[in-house]
Amino acid sequence: MNIRKSRIGRIPGALIVCACIVNLAGVRVSAQTETETERIIRQYEDYEERFAAIENVEDIRENGFTLIEDQCFSKLLETFGEEEVSFFPIMDRKFNRLALLIADSEGRVLYKTNQLATNNCRLGEMKQPTKDLAAVSFQDVNRDGRTDIILITDCVNDEGKYAGKPYKVGDVLFQREGSFYRDWRISDKINRFSMNKSIHFIVSYVRDGNSTEALYTATSLDELLKQGFYVIKEQNYYRTFEKQGRLQVVPGVIEMAEYDIFMIYLVNEQGYIVWSFQPMGDYDNLYALKGMGYSDLDGDGMRDILVLGRYSYAGPQGELLIDTRCSIYYQRTDGFDTDTGFEETYQCTEDDTVEGLTQRIREYWGWTIEE
Repeated sequence: MNIRKSRIGRIPGALIVCACIVNLAGVRVSAQTETETERIIRQYEDYEERFAAIENVEDIRENGFTLIEDQCFSKLLETFGEEEVSFFPIMDRKFNRLALLIADSEGRVLYKTNQLATNNCRLGEMKQPTKDLAAVSFQDVNRDGRTDIILITDCVNDEGKYAGKPYKVGDVLFQREGSFYRDWRISDKINRFSMNKSIHFIVSYVRDGNSTEALYTATSLDELLKQGFYVIKEQNYYRTFEKQGRLQVVPGVIEMAEYDIFMIYLVNEQGYIVWSFQPMGDYDNLYALKGMGYSDLDGDGMRDILVLGRYSYAGPQGELLIDTRCSIYYQRTDGFDTDTGFEETYQCTEDDTVEGLTQRIREYWGWTIEE
């Protein structure tokens, strides 16, 4: 996708689709829908006009944008001349949309863009879930001798299944003559395969060609192993699940950017993956797998899976932080459900054990007698 300098752009395709007043079945859309469509279009046009009006750093506030001051930097960007230029990230707080400015020493805007992955989390909507710019890095990641820009934003959905749960969105802007461009295919893979956890992850993928894609796309254990998946043998067992049959439980990691990305797979006797789990969630690294348990936890007579691990991540100042977390997967007729209830009632500590947590979880489900 090419990123052009400031001008009022076209309305995004998803918004154009909303503007249609006849659906595929030939039914005319109600006047109320047309009014909503018109409102969205007016919002977009107003937003783009305000963004286009920013020609100097002094224009940021008066056009309804806020400067993210702790992520402003002076850098030498090769195609913008021999003097350092200033990098200014700005937010439209009304719609939670991020934009970037490159300005000269006198504050004149040389380049700007709002065509970013984080502004497309909700296609067809003006308001986005972006809350802040978490990290910025300036590196040559495509090895063309020009400094590129790597971004990670913090996002939180206000509604829906994952409301209130923070997540990250990564992006890369590649420098070319006097401007930058995005490759949407690269941004898509960064975010679809959870390579947006840190700048190190993104660089490892874009510059060095490492990837976690196999963790999500492999169909067999052999395919995983060929892609560098390391099996944690101490917890690699066959287990019989009442509704799923006899399966091999295969926990393991793929190493990327000096981090261990942890996944668990259930593999049938033919070697094919029939289920997978991602206990580490949004953490950066598996610090230690403390144990796994297989017993009926919720009292329905079927064997469930309990995973107890310690996971590391970078704090606000880049410091190493470690959390202990248990993940519970309840067996169902058609697979497994991930626990969301017990996790909200109990905070794990490094002293917890699989045996102790098994008892706590059973008490949560109302068990009164240890079987």
